[in-house]
Amino acid sequence: MSGLEPFGARLRRAMDERGPLCVGIDPHASLLAEWGLNDDVAGLERFSRTVVEAVADRVAVLKPQSAFFERFGSRGVAVLEKSVAEARAAGALVVMDAKRGDIGSTMAAYAESFLHKDAPLFSDALTVSPYLGYGSLSPAVALARESGAGLFVLALTSNPEGGEVQHAVRPDGRNVGATMLAHLAAENTGEEPLGSFGAVVGATLGDLSTYDLDVNGPLLAPGIGAQGATPADLPGVFGAAVRNVVPNVSRGVLRHGPDTVALRDAVERLAEEIRHAVTGS
Repeated sequence: MSGLEPFGARLRRAMDERGPLCVGIDPHASLLAEWGLNDDVAGLERFSRTVVEAVADRVAVLKPQSAFFERFGSRGVAVLEKSVAEARAAGALVVMDAKRGDIGSTMAAYAESFLHKDAPLFSDALTVSPYLGYGSLSPAVALARESGAGLFVLALTSNPEGGEVQHAVRPDGRNVGATMLAHLAAENTGEEPLGSFGAVVGATLGDLSTYDLDVNGPLLAPGIGAQGATPADLPGVFGAAVRNVVPNVSRGVLRHGPDTVALRDAVERLAEEIRHAVTGS
């Protein structure tokens, strides 16, 4: 398979050129209603097209949540395919938020769905769950390397329930979340300017100085906006790793639609706040 330039290198360049902001495409029913759209495929298509047209040429990353498309069946997935293609054509990197996790041939099939260069849903990166064991992700890791794509592995998530798994302590004294970060650091060893295998780490978690977040890869950080975190919180949460953080915002931007100018203005304001927080300038 003839692959792209590695995702980490493409992401680093996009973050440097456009800023690190990731905007989610989350067309849940309540947001469609706020936009005056019906909760049907036509509303889904209008919503997704508007977001892509408004911001895909100015943000580093767009992150569609697959579930909100899948709930409409094959017609919803067709909208997702079109949205991914159009976002990538406009210069945004696409992270498919599907949180897939399984073993063996099933994990390989999930990987082929999103990470094979010829797949209709090919995305620049995919969110995955490692809680059948990090090794269960091997098919996705291998195909991502081959195709120039990346992964974002759930490590320290912001939902309260996550702690019962992620904070559980292993026999070696290290908790599960820290173990996932260590696996990612190993995957990214020697990669420049940035590895392609990142972690999902919530921006709402407060001081994470007891964790080694320097995995030489990106840190996808949900929680800005509706969940309570602000751009100003990022340095305190991520410390020296803040330059590799990709802050994810969904409702904080999407609530300004369906007006495309308002969406663009929201992105520009937020991007400036993040730039100031991360660089201090």
